[in-house]
Amino acid sequence: MLLRPNMNWLANQNIDLPSVLAETEISSDFFTVTFTVEEPSDCFRAEVKEDNGHSWEDSCVEIFLQNPVNPGEYFNFETTCRGHLLAAKGPDRNNRSILSDTEIKSVIRTKQLASIAGNLVCWGMTVQIPASIFGLKSFESVTLKGNLYKCADKAKTPHYLSAFEIDTEKPDFHRPEFFREF
Repeated sequence: MLLRPNMNWLANQNIDLPSVLAETEISSDFFTVTFTVEEPSDCFRAEVKEDNGHSWEDSCVEIFLQNPVNPGEYFNFETTCRGHLLAAKGPDRNNRSILSDTEIKSVIRTKQLASIAGNLVCWGMTVQIPASIFGLKSFESVTLKGNLYKCADKAKTPHYLSAFEIDTEKPDFHRPEFFREF
């Protein structure tokens, strides 16, 4: 699926935007997303140096998933282009609990090193989220709902893209009412 910018958001207007392709796969053990990113150099930023840092400030891809065991909460998995992960859960933007180090280490991240092609920075990230994070033994017979995102809030050119449309006045990824089934 192609991640698209909401052109009603002022932040996305009159700028060169990244191109992001995301491929999803659900196996019994993992929900896997492979992101392929090509972004103008002004959109690229790589400063975060640790897990649970401010991932959204860097070139970042994000997976938000409704908890299939407790639909009243959702998880966010935000991975920088360097592979650093911020992961949390909760019912809304303000009431989030950061996942434990053990849970964060269980999320497999495989990065494709960044390369330069003209004015584009090209990079990729595969994120594998285990069923056990949700307290499940398997994803078999489980419906997963969520959304995928790309952002870089502190890049020279901030931008916001999503797989499924978010009908809000300004960028806001913490909106589970816009989640769709994968």
